[in-house]
Amino acid sequence: MSGTHAMELLRSYLSRVRIPEASNRIYKEECCVSFDTPKSEGGLFVDLSSFLAFGKEAVYWNYRKTGNPVYLHIKTRKKPVSEDRPHKKPTLLAIGLEGGFENREPENEEFYNIVILPDFVMLPFPSVELPEKVRLSVDGVLAATGAERKEQVAAWTADKKLVSGYAVNLQQIDNGVVIPPSGWKCAKCDKVDNLWLNLTDGMILCGRRNWDGTGGNDHAVQHYNETKYPLAVKLGTITADLEAADVYSYPEDEAVEDPFLAQHLSFFGIDFSSLKKTELTTAERELDQNTNFDWNRIQESGKESEALFGPGYTGLINLGNSCYLASIMQTVFSTRDFVSRYFRDQNLSEAFERAPADPTVELNMQLVKLGHGMLSGKYSSPVQEDNDVEISEKMTSKTRQEGIPPRMFKTLIGTGHPEFSSTRQQDAMEFFLHLLDKVERNSAGNPQLDPSRCFKFFVEDRILCASGKVSYNRRVDNVLSLNIPLDAATNKEEVVAFQKKKAERELAGEKLKDEDIVRPRVPLSACLESFAAPEEIHGFYSTAMKSKITAIKTARFGTFPDYLVLHMRKFVMEAGWVPKKLDVFIDVPDTIDINHSRSKGLQPGEELLPENDDSQDSGQRGPSPDEAIVTQLASMGFPRLHCEKAAINTSNTGVEEAMNWLLSHMEDPDIDAPISAGLQNTPEPVNEESLKTLVSFGFDVDIARKALRASGGDIERATEWIFTQPAGTTEMDVSSSGAASSSEQALPDGEGKYRLMGFVSHIGTSTQCGHYVAHIFKEGRWVIFNDCKVAVSTDPPKDMGYLYFFERTN
Repeated sequence: MSGTHAMELLRSYLSRVRIPEASNRIYKEECCVSFDTPKSEGGLFVDLSSFLAFGKEAVYWNYRKTGNPVYLHIKTRKKPVSEDRPHKKPTLLAIGLEGGFENREPENEEFYNIVILPDFVMLPFPSVELPEKVRLSVDGVLAATGAERKEQVAAWTADKKLVSGYAVNLQQIDNGVVIPPSGWKCAKCDKVDNLWLNLTDGMILCGRRNWDGTGGNDHAVQHYNETKYPLAVKLGTITADLEAADVYSYPEDEAVEDPFLAQHLSFFGIDFSSLKKTELTTAERELDQNTNFDWNRIQESGKESEALFGPGYTGLINLGNSCYLASIMQTVFSTRDFVSRYFRDQNLSEAFERAPADPTVELNMQLVKLGHGMLSGKYSSPVQEDNDVEISEKMTSKTRQEGIPPRMFKTLIGTGHPEFSSTRQQDAMEFFLHLLDKVERNSAGNPQLDPSRCFKFFVEDRILCASGKVSYNRRVDNVLSLNIPLDAATNKEEVVAFQKKKAERELAGEKLKDEDIVRPRVPLSACLESFAAPEEIHGFYSTAMKSKITAIKTARFGTFPDYLVLHMRKFVMEAGWVPKKLDVFIDVPDTIDINHSRSKGLQPGEELLPENDDSQDSGQRGPSPDEAIVTQLASMGFPRLHCEKAAINTSNTGVEEAMNWLLSHMEDPDIDAPISAGLQNTPEPVNEESLKTLVSFGFDVDIARKALRASGGDIERATEWIFTQPAGTTEMDVSSSGAASSSEQALPDGEGKYRLMGFVSHIGTSTQCGHYVAHIFKEGRWVIFNDCKVAVSTDPPKDMGYLYFFERTN
């Protein structure tokens, strides 16, 4: 087609061209339905009406679906990079900023054209001959920050601190307080670390309590709430370099700079020039956690490894603390159910055709996109190393793969979640449960298409009352969380000898070598036995004896899932709410047989406890907390009492709802008060106006009340909650008689014989920092998935797993 005819064709479509506004989300870095980018062979096409981006194949699907004909075509080519670019150690927790991690991506140059579908008629850009509306539209697209980049926060937390507005005229009370140079202690508790000096009255108080119980006891922030004294400095961060001190402004709710800090400290007799640093600042602590990975056995560092490419061997680019997501997605996309649902049974064009106008906000579409990206092999091919790229692992092929960035999926799966929407490190198990919950809700109304069911199983709790009568209760679970009985270690004598040797070396001021360390070795069978061991339940109300007693609970499997996930409780809380990671090996066999752990139900001669206590007013005893919800929250480190309250106040609707309630009520003054019958009978009240609004929409009043409790009272979230609940969820209660509903009977079941098919390992002292790596058994060999690195595993650390995935052998 001639240039004149092409320009006339473009003018005829001007009504389909829009000029972007500030509120528009503009995609220009990655296809919305595949992982094609401007670097791909066909480049990227930006729809100048919807501002969605598509690869060469998907752009035609979009034209067929929407009729939008005009696109900006972007094609990127790499520029050569200087070989002598220096490498600097990061001092700021940021990417691509001065002092932060270097953005090691090579420089590119981009080429643009206007393309008109369906015949891919091409016009060059820039060009003064193009209609003004087209030029303004393209200029707006190119000038805007891509939605992909906006949603991936590059500067994680340590932004440049602002000068506090409270520092200039800060009131300081002359109360005779003089702060000593050491020996500090919280004025209201026994904490001797994480201490903050209030710069108004000189009070030394402990910092905030973290959600997992670590940190302080909130005394500093409570003091601010009582006095409104605004600024505090963290003791142990004060040195001659005052700019490095950690100063916090409570009314501004952020770390700030106090330009008069020297004057404010001298008021309390502090000679900062003589102080030495004893505490890490908040930014430094996070920086250390993200740079000092333990590159040893889990990552198989320093070992020759054969890089793998092709279908099923695609790496995932780390977006900044996203290894927890990568390790879980690599593992679940190695199961038959997820592969079938999001790869074999749906191609990209079909999923896009069914998706809403914006495919980036539809979970099925983004899971299909991720599944095809990981499993098709299209994006898993060798890339020759550039001279400036550092490689820490030896690859026998001397090549690597770029991998694919799961940006859109991460943004979508984390939407509305306070943790998974952030760039902070997360607990892989918690993310796994969150993923299954989202997948189940997305499959609402059609459980046969729900791949998360392959992990579901029933646990049956048998409670034996002192009267000799029993009750059976069933609960659904996705993960079997196991305690690690250290007293079952098979090398106790060696461990005791090592502890003695370690103590002697420490007294002598010597350090042990890594190869000298002896860790307890606990068989997986012992962990499974601890799950089935009898457990005392204190304060159990017996309807037979009409009083509270100590009952005995035993747990067994009601069903065996297709895939059994075992969570090792390596993170425990010691006295004083001090978190600790158990330094222990778990001896995990390649196959396990747990058929002996199947529940047999009510046995001949057993008598069930009465369901009701006729002697008591039924209004005196309310609903009990769902044990599955309580157990999962407790395994994350929350106090059991808090977990029970969260389950009761969200009507046992689910782990995520209980977690949201718990995080928003941790500072309630009565959070540690015992659960009263009144609380059990009357969960958290809801706003009557909000309730009336939902009822006016046509919802049942009980379901509306339940939805408001599960969503923290937010009407919009409550409405979404109702529509996204699986059929029957709002009406189904756990049966105490052991009878299974039709939905329960539909869960997978079979032999309890399994083989190990994958495990996720964690490096670091806490689930909130460190690094996750997945090892998966594929095609007769173990494969390591370490973000972008995909290679044959020569020494899989099966004894160091955090999550173990077993597949039924038949």
